[in-house]
Amino acid sequence: MTDIATTTPKDWASDQEVRWCPGCGDYSILTAMKMLMPELNVNRENTVFVSGIGCAARFPYYMNTYGMHGIHGRAPALATGLAVARPDLDVWVITGDGDGLSIGGNHLIHALRRNVNLTIVLFNNQIYGLTKGQYSPTSEVGKVTKSTPFGSVDSPFNPVSLALGAEATFVARTHDMDRKHMIETFRRAHDHRGAAFVEVYQNCNVFNDGAFEQILSKEARSVNLIPLEHGKPIRFGPDGHRGVMLDGQGRATIVDVADVGEERILVHDERREEPGLAFMLSRLARGPYEPTPIGVFRAIERADYGSLVQSQLVDAQERRGPGDLAGLLASGATWQV
Repeated sequence: MTDIATTTPKDWASDQEVRWCPGCGDYSILTAMKMLMPELNVNRENTVFVSGIGCAARFPYYMNTYGMHGIHGRAPALATGLAVARPDLDVWVITGDGDGLSIGGNHLIHALRRNVNLTIVLFNNQIYGLTKGQYSPTSEVGKVTKSTPFGSVDSPFNPVSLALGAEATFVARTHDMDRKHMIETFRRAHDHRGAAFVEVYQNCNVFNDGAFEQILSKEARSVNLIPLEHGKPIRFGPDGHRGVMLDGQGRATIVDVADVGEERILVHDERREEPGLAFMLSRLARGPYEPTPIGVFRAIERADYGSLVQSQLVDAQERRGPGDLAGLLASGATWQV
């Protein structure tokens, strides 16, 4: 067993100059990550950050760990190979709403459905920042940008809904204005065995400033953020006077607790095997301008992809029958033309 070195956040910071726009929410996410790492009981040499392309993708340069800056959208594919070949490593994927949900969408959903042992953190600022302000897969309908001068006509992705639809075993949401919440969400995602997906609402103060202002401003948070806590009634508001219940047709809806009674308020169950209820919670808000759930939507156990593959390899080696890779490579021509 390798000894775990005692570290501080400074030990996890690389010697590279951090180069994001002043005021970018990425700084807050990076700080939260560096503060968390000494608490995870892991070594830097066994930790890997893999990214694609975008502002968020600079992340591996700023962590004093192993890392790889891959090509656009391919981080989940690269990380899958690494996680399966080296199950002893902690593999993180850092991506953005453009990188992860556009060209990388296919890789993302398959990493989630396979339950690869990865911790995937998706920075969502609802814009393409690195390429200077084009609309992204999470931009709202009507968004005017350099690439949509008359307003976007695309219906945006809801990243949490997408992850739940792909049967991810851990799905959560946090935001860059609450460092404590980020740290605890990242901790839980890391400790989960299998594919963990975390969406982070992240402000791009240059190309999409204030995208989440209606729910994340100091005044709005107590009114519009719905905290999800396992085993507790889903209540929110300054005095917990609002809540979530299932109506007569089985739909999640927001109500005043006084109008319906506390006994009718939905108790959050993140361990519910069937993802339908978590999906309904992810659809409560039509966008980040209505009461929006944050926290862990789903956290269930299922065999991870790497463990299943390793089990097949061991079985194949023992049987030396079907699945004999060495025999296949030495078998010569397998067909004739």
